[in-house]
Amino acid sequence: MLRHAALCLALAATPAAACTLPANAKALAAETLAAINAERQANRLSPLTADPRLTRAAQDHACDSATRNRMGHDGSDGSDLGDRAARAGYDYREIAENVAQGYPSPATVTQGWMESRGHRRNLLMRNAKDAGIGIAIGRGGDLHWVLNLGRN
Repeated sequence: MLRHAALCLALAATPAAACTLPANAKALAAETLAAINAERQANRLSPLTADPRLTRAAQDHACDSATRNRMGHDGSDGSDLGDRAARAGYDYREIAENVAQGYPSPATVTQGWMESRGHRRNLLMRNAKDAGIGIAIGRGGDLHWVLNLGRN
């Protein structure tokens, strides 16, 4: 019984297992980070560097969102950004998350975030140093985007 419960818990904590990624997911993430850094540079801010821990947290959340076909900041397991960052081993002083669904490209998702006051504030966090980007394909074929940024 205990072994079965542990297996169920492990499966619930890994929504990425059933996730479909775009064939060019790594290139899309790199292009998105470049677009974000262009916006940061235009606002006289230092560029963000890809962090594998934030990338893992962002990708897991993008997969969870795509699997549920529901975009939001809460995970299917009740997690929030802080929980997901900690699970990925990112010990942070500051952290923020942008999510989006349906944007077809890095340019359009970055533009959408820049046109939203809260998302823009996150994208232009003065003290942010690190970023992680996750992208997954939802049931309807649309893309689910997650940007995590922070400073540890």
